[in-house]
Amino acid sequence: MATEVHKSPSLPPYPQMILKAIEALNEENGSNKSSISKYMESTYGDLPAGHSQLLSDHLSRMKDSGQLVFWKNNYSKPNPNAPPRRGRGRPPKPKDPLQPRPVYPARPRGRPPKDPNAPPTPAKVKMSSGSGKPRGRPRKMARPTGGLGASTTTSATTTTATGRPRGRPPKVKPALNEVSVQQ
Repeated sequence: MATEVHKSPSLPPYPQMILKAIEALNEENGSNKSSISKYMESTYGDLPAGHSQLLSDHLSRMKDSGQLVFWKNNYSKPNPNAPPRRGRGRPPKPKDPLQPRPVYPARPRGRPPKDPNAPPTPAKVKMSSGSGKPRGRPRKMARPTGGLGASTTTSATTTTATGRPRGRPPKVKPALNEVSVQQ
């Protein structure tokens, strides 16, 4: 059993009521959905039960077909003399209708496979930056081996060229003194 919306014979079609409401309200930037609805309720009175949904559907259809212009949450009639309103962002490049767009075949996903018959490519030559220094972080210097300033290894820690062991010094334990007990 389908529900039917009974239209009273005195009600004109929704698009006609919407256009009449926008003309009657005559607001500078157009009329919003609630003001259009209030005008329709006050003028026609006996509206169908799903009035708000019907109004929304007809407004969106009229907007898509170009009968209404939607700008800043308001609906208005399109002005044929007004320049088109620009949206946000960079405008698209003009398309030349005489120049056909090239059609390329769809590329497969992923990296293309190497050609096994291709000759090997020569090694790339590194270019200097002009300052004489190589780019990036400098390499670590090799540790010196032997000689006067060489580091020596002890059983627990490694001593550096200054003669001090690396890391935190060991905790010093106080020397134990013998206590003589007199009787």
